[in-house]
Amino acid sequence: MDKELLAMLVCPSCKGNLKYHREAQELHCLFEGLAYPVRDGIPVMLPEEARALDVDEKLHESPGRTGDN
Repeated sequence: MDKELLAMLVCPSCKGNLKYHREAQELHCLFEGLAYPVRDGIPVMLPEEARALDVDEKLHESPGRTGDN
């Protein structure tokens, strides 16, 4: 995904930052706990298309995380 495009995108629900996950082809919003799909290189920024992140995904990505347990 283009870094310039990613820098401009925000979560449509909370306007927070998104983190791109290449393997999953998703943009994650940790505050809302949502994962927005990226299809054919195009972010689908519709809340109804987003999936809820599970607890493990949120904990793994949390900013205060210092390493694996």
